Amino acid sequence: MDVIGSIYSSDSLTIMVRLVLAAVLAGVIGIEREYKQHPAGFRTHLLVGLGACLVMLMALFGFQTYMEQNTEVVRFDPSRLAAYVISGVGFLGAGTIIVQGVSVRGLTTAASLWVVAGIGLAIGAGMYFAATLTTIIVILSLRFLAKFDKLFQKKSDSLKLNIVVDRQQVSLTEIIEKLEGNRISVTKLTIEQYKSDKSVQLIIYKFSIQIPSSQNRYLVYDLLQENNAVYKIFYD
Repeated sequence: MDVIGSIYSSDSLTIMVRLVLAAVLAGVIGIEREYKQHPAGFRTHLLVGLGACLVMLMALFGFQTYMEQNTEVVRFDPSRLAAYVISGVGFLGAGTIIVQGVSVRGLTTAASLWVVAGIGLAIGAGMYFAATLTTIIVILSLRFLAKFDKLFQKKSDSLKLNIVVDRQQVSLTEIIEKLEGNRISVTKLTIEQYKSDKSVQLIIYKFSIQIPSSQNRYLVYDLLQENNAVYKIFYD
């Protein structure tokens, strides 16, 4: 009976409600990221929010008995554990940026993970209104502000660029730096072997690029044609 009584005690119910609510709110944000096929989706966001809530609950409830028994020697600040959660999630968010390939992508997903950790901490501290309102604002920003951002972005043309090169004489990094140094954004890349009768090892880089509308698309030819390792450049 003592075990059952402890489960249904006031603190246990509070902990249960807060953990479930943190999982729900974090999961809602994760569903939106999952729908847009980002690396950190439903499960990642749910686990981050749930873990952050658990740490906050541990800070609030986990040391009560020890502090009561050592009131004269113990001074405990629950916010210290919360601070470690925020800094720790930063490393997790950095992972969603690094895996995006040749361009800097995933910043929004990294930010959503960081906010989800904050939501979990807020729920763990009992700030239900703040956490719920934050969740609503995050969902609205992820769903609708992307279209709003495009109003302030410079118009650009999306093109399929193919470059045949001698892989032993020029590196992929050199080509990308050349393009992005001239405001040509690389959004996608595939690499294939290029059939040729020549003795050199030719490969073809198939880029998806974005060029500002005000910029001539044939600038690419001017940038790369002087390199003897580039054998062919063409658009699909």
